[in-house]
Amino acid sequence: MKSVYLDHIAATPLLTEVLEAMRPFLGEAYGNPQSLHAAGRRAQEAVEEAREDLAALVGAQAAEIYFTASGTEANNFAVKGLALGQQARGRHIVVSAIEHSSILNSVKALEKHGFTATLVPVDGSGRVDPADVEKALTKETVLVSVMTANSEVGTIEPIADIAAVCRARNVLFHTDAVAAAGSVALEVKALGVDALSLAGDQFYGPKGGAALFVRKGVRILPLIDGGIQEGGRRGGTENVPAIIGLGRAARLAARDMEARRAALVPLRDRLFDDLPRLIERVLVTGSRTDRLPHHASFCIEFVEGEAMLLSLDMKGVAASSGSACTSKALKASHVLLAMGLDHATAQGSLVFSLIDGTTREDIDHLLEVFPPIVDRLRRMSPLYTEFLKERGS
Repeated sequence: MKSVYLDHIAATPLLTEVLEAMRPFLGEAYGNPQSLHAAGRRAQEAVEEAREDLAALVGAQAAEIYFTASGTEANNFAVKGLALGQQARGRHIVVSAIEHSSILNSVKALEKHGFTATLVPVDGSGRVDPADVEKALTKETVLVSVMTANSEVGTIEPIADIAAVCRARNVLFHTDAVAAAGSVALEVKALGVDALSLAGDQFYGPKGGAALFVRKGVRILPLIDGGIQEGGRRGGTENVPAIIGLGRAARLAARDMEARRAALVPLRDRLFDDLPRLIERVLVTGSRTDRLPHHASFCIEFVEGEAMLLSLDMKGVAASSGSACTSKALKASHVLLAMGLDHATAQGSLVFSLIDGTTREDIDHLLEVFPPIVDRLRRMSPLYTEFLKERGS
């Protein structure tokens, strides 16, 4: 049976060149970067080289990059560290209604300690209106966090415009760029952001390798207290192999981004064109224009995402339904509900995410096996039966 993996928004494969860069630090080069001997210096030099490669990917200074263990940690670090660092000025935070759970739950944690928060709505494509952000700002607002792109619907947000609104009001702005970094060009100075989160497993790097950019001069309190690592802003012995892999993946992403985009966009757009043609009552979710190049998302009416995923898996196709951090929650996505979809439609969410190695044959296989799956599941669906009755079929 042919195997087709289309769940790369959850994680991408580790490139051979990335693994080879990591390999010495998984074995003989095991020195601690904080040690003063030669083995420690070798590890420290490699970590700093990775920091420079990651900084180059987003147009930052190396000293503005802080390594973390995941995108979730980077988001926690940003929201909690930035908000607490500015609490003398105010205790109000603004975030969009479609943020990742690591942002929303960080805000909830701060609310238990006296902060207040405002959720900004999105339109039907999942886009945040900068004017809505501006309306949400108060004299107490110290932080705004809006993601660069949404992993469930692929929409890329107008980050530079939102940052300009925040800058005009002297409010710090953080963006969760985990879903976007390495796939679309990001220049922190051009965007005007004060902080940006990213993770290497989204651009062919290792799990456990992630980082937070914090603009020089911005006050942020540590999330993890400890020693002098990461300039005293994140304690704990560095995960040297993951950091090395993250840096090498960043270097390759900067080199190959445009070629990857050119290869993936036609395959992505074929899904947009052909799935609604082959299956009735299919809704494309997210923006068709301002969108991640490797991301196609849909809602299939009258069937549930879980049933489709399991059926696709039996045909050798791996896909996802919503965020990997909530895919087993078996409830409607807060992102799709915020976009105005009803619960029943939102339950039929599917996401297909591609990589550089995805082929036309892979898409052919999906388009061949998926329509019969939907047809079988709909024949068992009381919602579809009611729809046919109303339509007179």
